[in-house]
Amino acid sequence: MIPALLPNYNRADLAFERGEGAWLWTTDGRRFLDFGSGLATTSLGHGHKALADAIGAQAHKLMHVSNLYRIPEAERLAERLVAATFADTVFFCNSGAEANEGMIKMMRRAMADTGKPERFRIICFEGAFHGRTLATLAATGNANYQKGFGPPVEGFDHVPLNNLNALRNAIGPGTAGIIIEPIQGEGGIRSADIQFMRDLRTTCDEFGILLGLDEVQSGMGRTGKLFAHEWAGIEPDVMSTAKGIGGGFPLGAVFAREAVGKYLVPGTHGTTFGGNPLACTAGNVVLDVLLAPGFLAEVTRKGMVLTKVLDGLVADFPGLFEARRGRGLFQGLKCIPPAAEVQGAFTAEGLMTAIGGENVVRLMPALVVTDADIAEAGTKMRAAATKRSAATKAAAE
Repeated sequence: MIPALLPNYNRADLAFERGEGAWLWTTDGRRFLDFGSGLATTSLGHGHKALADAIGAQAHKLMHVSNLYRIPEAERLAERLVAATFADTVFFCNSGAEANEGMIKMMRRAMADTGKPERFRIICFEGAFHGRTLATLAATGNANYQKGFGPPVEGFDHVPLNNLNALRNAIGPGTAGIIIEPIQGEGGIRSADIQFMRDLRTTCDEFGILLGLDEVQSGMGRTGKLFAHEWAGIEPDVMSTAKGIGGGFPLGAVFAREAVGKYLVPGTHGTTFGGNPLACTAGNVVLDVLLAPGFLAEVTRKGMVLTKVLDGLVADFPGLFEARRGRGLFQGLKCIPPAAEVQGAFTAEGLMTAIGGENVVRLMPALVVTDADIAEAGTKMRAAATKRSAATKAAAE
């Protein structure tokens, strides 16, 4: 008999009842160090007092009214995000997939309303992950995710990451733009080269097409910049984000230049819950923390501490780890044995991680993680690796 809760996830047999900072406690009293952060979502860690207090206070006043009316909390958050980024306008929604849907529609609509309706195709990249709606599945391009859901939504072409010749060859008269993750999270912490990102901006300008960035995972401070594309010194035309923007409360957003966003006029797109008072209260608290003087510099510094820990593991356990990937607090270990087995070994030591493509274990701690937490994570990973290496050696003998 099917369970009451649809069993569409392979859930670990762990149930958590509370958290503090980078730590989680299970219902049976065990403590785990959380370097998965709810898939890069709990950006301020667990139990963050300012965030929890603000959500509680707002919930007592007003949670939801719908976008039939002005929402001061959303207006304030949008104004602050515009001031901190390339964007002229922001649309709020509930999730990363919904943000990517909005970005796709915005790009297509901008082309249609400027006399180029034939330009609706979007070039995406192999290894990408843009969500699980029908359109974002097509943008993702992974046949395993698409199986059983009918013909993929038309209009998406895929090329290898970091291959400018393939990208340019894919541009045709029907191309509206490009969507890329600066760092592919689900794809295995695969980074777009800095020069490739710059070349994408130049290419879009050359061909008169739009550059869209999916910063659902890489954004909101995770790499040490507010958004990862800032490392390349470029600006997109439109961008999606979600996950860390609400610190764990559901919130997504589409950022756009006026020349792109102005075509989503009333009636063209919408959401019931997106940008409600409660969600945007959470978003404003997260932004308070991220934009505080020195905070992002600390994320960069702590990312370097994590890099040193992971590089040491790769050097000391060449039979287990092939390479370290990523930047800031968005990193991964490319494994030689199955990543699921490595993740299981880490969990057994009390360290929570996530799996990505290309046999990678992802490490995405809260942005408020401490140096002591990172050192403890290194100790746990090293203990797991030592036990795994010893077991492998014993089996060989």
